[in-house]
Amino acid sequence: MSLTVYRKAHFNAAHRLFKKEWNDAKNLQVFGKCSNPNYHGHNYELEVGVSGEIDPETGFLIDLKILSDIIKEEVEDSFDHKNLNIEVPEFKNLNPTVENIAVVIWNKIRNRIDSNYGISVKLYETPRNFVFYNGN
Repeated sequence: MSLTVYRKAHFNAAHRLFKKEWNDAKNLQVFGKCSNPNYHGHNYELEVGVSGEIDPETGFLIDLKILSDIIKEEVEDSFDHKNLNIEVPEFKNLNPTVENIAVVIWNKIRNRIDSNYGISVKLYETPRNFVFYNGN
């Protein structure tokens, strides 16, 4: 029997969507107000899913305290109240779109959880805009 458990978290961060190679007019045309040179922020909501088999000895798929600690260390401590473009090394040369942020989060968590488990990330940038990524 395979199932998925989820842990929710949130973080607040600022970013700017832009390509360094483009001028402000082209960035505005492609990214709209999200290319504001003074940045803008979001209250991100995160759901991390871990899929696999229940351990018959513990009754857990994974200890959710361990998952909570991983999310805190890898995501909240790294991203919360930061300017993603400036303060987060993963976005030095990567546009911090919600899609790219979700993939970066997935990779950080994947590195900390046994490969026998499936991992998924659902990241809400706004209540209506979100992305789902499971490594495929």
